Formats: sequence, structure tokens, C-alpha cells
Amino acid sequence: MDLGMIGMGRMGGPMSQRLISRGHRVVGFARNADALKQLEEKGVVAASSLEDLAAKLNPPRAIWLMIPAGIAVDETIAALKPLLGPDDVLVDGGNSNYKDTQRRAQMLKASQIYYVDAGTSGGIWGLENGYSIMVGGEE
Repeated sequence: MDLGMIGMGRMGGPMSQRLISRGHRVVGFARNADALKQLEEKGVVAASSLEDLAAKLNPPRAIWLMIPAGIAVDETIAALKPLLGPDDVLVDGGNSNYKDTQRRAQMLKASQIYYVDAGTSGGIWGLENGYSIMVGGEE
């Protein structure tokens, strides 16, 4: 599986490493170039921008947002939306308010982009032990 990961910090970085160790390809983007550089050495395909990330994934794309809940998610979705197409999937791995999730899912549905809420916990121990993920979205 190919996956785009946006946010390569305390959670997104270890999640990417765990996916790579199990044979998946992860294209990563982070505002922190140093964090991305360290993960590139561990197998993450680095993307220099959201446009670069979208271009390095074959449609239908799966992109996981591992960024703080709130305005950061809305801003990232707004920047990604013109880069995505029908049947692409955005996964919000943060702990967004369910009302925000419902609003975002409805907005993206008009463009035939799927939006999945996947609140993730496991912290820094998740790399070794795995993550607990509560998933919500359309079948």
C-alpha cells in the first residue's frame, strides 16, 4: 500500500516507520525539514510540498493527516482539495471534534473525496506496540 503522511512528528513519524517496516510505501510531508530528513533515512519518501506529496501518490490516493485538531486540519484540507480527485481518501488521525469531522466529510463528499475520522493513540510506544485507532466514516 502507498500512503501519504502529513505531519511527521511525535505520532506521524513513528507511524510511518511502523508502516515501512511492514512493507508499505510512505510519502511524507512535514513543516519541520529536519524531522523529515531523519525519517527519509529510515525509508520515508520525502515530499517538499503538499503538491509534491499528491504527485508522488497514484490515484486513488490515501493521505493520513497526523496534525493537531482544529484550524490546522481545515487549512490542510483547503490546500489539498484542489490536488485530489474522485475516490481519494483523507484520513484525520488527530482527535478532531466530531462536528468538525461531519462538516469536513460533507464538504469533501461533493468532490467525491472520502473523509475518514481515525482518532489515534499509542504515543511514542506505538512504533513498537502498535496503535489504537477508532475509525468512523462511510463504508
